[in-house]
Amino acid sequence: MGQQVVIEPVSRIEGHGKISIILDDAGRVADARLHVTQYRGFEKFCEGRPFTEMPSLVERICGICPISHSLASVKACDEILGVQVPTTAMKLRRLLNCGEFIQSHSVSFFYLSSPDLLLGMDSDPAKRNILGVLEKHPALARDGIRLRQIGQRIIEWFAGKRIHPAWVVPGGVNAPLTADHRENMLALVPEAVDIIQRTLAVFKQSLENYREEIRTFANFPTYFMGLVDAQGNLDHVDGKLRFMDAKGNIVADQIDPARYQEYIGEAVEEYSYLKSPYYKPLGYPEGIYRVGPAARLNVCNGCGTPLADQEWAEFRSLERGPVLSSFYNHYARLIEILYSIETLDRLLQDPDILNTRTRAFAQPNYTAGIGVVEAPRGTLFHHYQVDDCGLMTWANMIVATGNNNLAMNRGVLQVAKRFIDGPKLTDAAVNRIQAVVRAFDPCLSCSTHVLGQQEFSIALIGPDGKVLDQA
Repeated sequence: MGQQVVIEPVSRIEGHGKISIILDDAGRVADARLHVTQYRGFEKFCEGRPFTEMPSLVERICGICPISHSLASVKACDEILGVQVPTTAMKLRRLLNCGEFIQSHSVSFFYLSSPDLLLGMDSDPAKRNILGVLEKHPALARDGIRLRQIGQRIIEWFAGKRIHPAWVVPGGVNAPLTADHRENMLALVPEAVDIIQRTLAVFKQSLENYREEIRTFANFPTYFMGLVDAQGNLDHVDGKLRFMDAKGNIVADQIDPARYQEYIGEAVEEYSYLKSPYYKPLGYPEGIYRVGPAARLNVCNGCGTPLADQEWAEFRSLERGPVLSSFYNHYARLIEILYSIETLDRLLQDPDILNTRTRAFAQPNYTAGIGVVEAPRGTLFHHYQVDDCGLMTWANMIVATGNNNLAMNRGVLQVAKRFIDGPKLTDAAVNRIQAVVRAFDPCLSCSTHVLGQQEFSIALIGPDGKVLDQA
């Protein structure tokens, strides 16, 4: 009978979870599991609601990435209506998503992961937080705060408020962009580009300090999935699905997201409320795949904007094939911020962007709809069915973090095997086990739904149930 290490809660992630490390009789790591301990129930309690309420309802899934959920939702609702969304509205939705990516990736990199990346994995735990970064790297910390503020302001100028707005609606958006808000956003572009380019330079210079983490942070062969446009370039909002294997071979391409169930299966495990999606042709659990920033840069042919394309080419040169280590998600997030800023600049200068025709109206014409977008954490699926009155009868959602569930569990096991040795917990091991989870930037639940603060506790439990070590 073995022993078990429990890490609960995992710190500096969005939501609460715990990690169990199972040791064999010799004290070696035998298995590891990431437990998602909150049950949200959105797929069930949306039943019976008018489908037109769904974009606002599902925004409450998350206070960090509500825009992603609303965009996936309205795309499903557009299909139920059977309308052609005005071109300007499509562009405005894409612009709103740019603000989402800028602010969300900034939270992940600067607030959650920079204490490890800038202060060091083995730095003083009491200072290994955003305040410690502010003390030691004040300019970079201020850049992070400012960059997130820029993303939030962009969302507010489009949608009226920064969290849980109600601007994106079935058929389009509910108000056009004003000329003043366009000029305000264009004025922020040079500052945002300067910040992200400075940050990229600092991060790339630090990579030599993290060779061991790069080698062990979910560094193994898997498939990858992401959305690409008709040319194979990065597309966060309206692309088709592409799957790539660990050698860089494209195994499925330009797949209509409405066919997702032909390629993705959904498994469940008793130790977690988070589903475990898998690539159906390989079966479960062999069909492990990854989504998110690094996966998107792996599967695409480029970003389609000049500065981001330069960084993308440098990113892809890290390895001969796809970039396998999930540590590089941090790098990919910075590149996607740059891509979002460039996309924002390009679309805001489109003469049609101030067009006031921004919504199509109709009654429900179909009983089902599927909406798929790239959320900051990866590919997000919303699938709805309605009755003849437009009331929800069924919903299925595959959130970005769920797509990565199998990979996160295997990543935790890889790090645990490298850094846990014997029945004693060390800060080096505990922080790295949590840091590999942070590399995926999981959204297990949302901070807007959590009151108070949990104590951080880690226990090493022997076969007799007694605590052998605690931190």
